[in-house]
This record gives sequence, structure tokens and C-alpha cells, in this order.
Amino acid sequence: MAKPGDIAFLRQVDLLRDLDEEQLAALWPRLRERRLRKGEVLFREGDPGEEMFFVRSGAVLVSKKVSGRVEQILSRLEPGAIVGEMSVFGDEPKRTATIQADIETSLLALDRVSINQFIDANPRDAARFFQEM
Repeated sequence: MAKPGDIAFLRQVDLLRDLDEEQLAALWPRLRERRLRKGEVLFREGDPGEEMFFVRSGAVLVSKKVSGRVEQILSRLEPGAIVGEMSVFGDEPKRTATIQADIETSLLALDRVSINQFIDANPRDAARFFQEM
């Protein structure tokens, strides 16, 4: 069951900000927490992807290969940011970048099956969800 602090965090995520409290509470049990230590890789560019993540605390670095094994950092994402959505909703089911924890980080994972269940149960709210995407 979602606590008020959990719902408050979900409201910080741009993708979810237009959902009402009831829908956020319905989404909460579908989320799984994932913790990363500093330097730990969540996924690498080219990996298959079946879930997206919301950064709950900490920060992650987004990088892409530029030459051989050399990667360039593109951005640093902090709480409220979304990662991994392109492989879940895009045409290409592979990860387009590498995500690594810059500091100790907590993420909330939402897999493709849970997203589809949410869409089936809440088509009107799902439309808002996709508009934000």
C-alpha cells in the first residue's frame, strides 16, 4: 500500500504528474525497488530492455559508446527522472545508452507487463501517461 510520501514522489515524476491520487496508488504496487551502489551499472547500451525506471534517490549517469570501449557521459539524472523508457515504448527493444549509478541510488522499476496491465485497467489515465511521453 502506498504511503503519502510514495505518492508525493510519484507526483514529482513528469510522466505521472497528471494522474490522480487513486491512479498513483494503483500504480504503486506494480513498482519494484532497485538499489545501486556507486559505480554499479543498471544496464548497458545494446542490452535488451523490458522495464523503465524512476530515479527515487541518488543520481545516475547516462553514457554512450563513442569509440571501441570509450564512453562519453551525456547527462546526470536525479530524483524524478525516467530512464529506460525508450526500449519499453520505442521501436527498438534494446537499450540506447548505458546507465550507471553516480552515487548510491534507489530506483523504482516498472516492467512492460505491469505497464500493459495499468493501461488495460485505466485507459483514460494511460492516454495521459502516453501524452507525457
